[in-house]
Amino acid sequence: MSIQFSKILLLTVLATATISNAQDKKSKSKTAKIDWSHWTVTVPEENPDKPGKPYSLGYPEILNYAEDKIASKYMYDDPKDKSVVFYAFPSGVTTANTHYSRSELRETMETGSNKVNWTFAKGGKMRGTYAIDDISKEPDGKYSRVIIAQIHGVLTDEQRDLIGQKDNNAPPILKVYWDKGKIRVKTKVLKDLNAPYKEMLLEHAWGDDEGRNFKEKIDLNTRFTLEVKVSDGRMEVILNDTESLVYDDIHMKKWGIFENYFKAGNYFQSKTPGTFAKVKIYSLQVTH
Repeated sequence: MSIQFSKILLLTVLATATISNAQDKKSKSKTAKIDWSHWTVTVPEENPDKPGKPYSLGYPEILNYAEDKIASKYMYDDPKDKSVVFYAFPSGVTTANTHYSRSELRETMETGSNKVNWTFAKGGKMRGTYAIDDISKEPDGKYSRVIIAQIHGVLTDEQRDLIGQKDNNAPPILKVYWDKGKIRVKTKVLKDLNAPYKEMLLEHAWGDDEGRNFKEKIDLNTRFTLEVKVSDGRMEVILNDTESLVYDDIHMKKWGIFENYFKAGNYFQSKTPGTFAKVKIYSLQVTH
């Protein structure tokens, strides 16, 4: 009896595993190609458990974003084209040090932790396929702007304490915009190239560059691939595997003092009532 029972139990387990695997494959086939174990999402709605702070989901909770009552309003699947849609509008709920709302992913190198990040010396690459699904127009008739990818700086605890800052926030070295049909890249420059180490850690030590546009036009509902490659003293941004912008000057070398993390999604750049943006991501891969 025990042998027969064992056979039945084994067959039941195998059948259950087969069904589960099939359902998993079916589910995956309808969604974007993203390894969620290395991302946290922040959406433009207040966290009911943390008044004054935006709602976010880390791993493993992010796996259930489609069923989450709050997150699913701003991050949801489009099974028609196997994308994830990131929706944002000026809700008034923002993260620290910013006035804009976001539905955006933040890289977590170590699952569940924001404390492990990377330097330019370590290097990294982020490659994603996007589309601007829909976006509003401003009162002047021009489209609103949205940041779809970033490299954000972060202070180590030692650096934070050295300059007496309350948090670990540092400037973003890279912001990639969709701006009226163009992909626009902005980065940072060190204002004083002779600044000592401690001064370089201060946010106001860094200014914005003039920005550069890719030549190719990216219309609404048009898929495009964006790749960011980082190595010691060098950053390269590539559009559709054909056009490249390279940054390998003294400012990139000076930036080597910071740790960093990738961001992707919808960091909406308008505070005008009634404006919004919907950004689609079809695939997103990060390597170091």
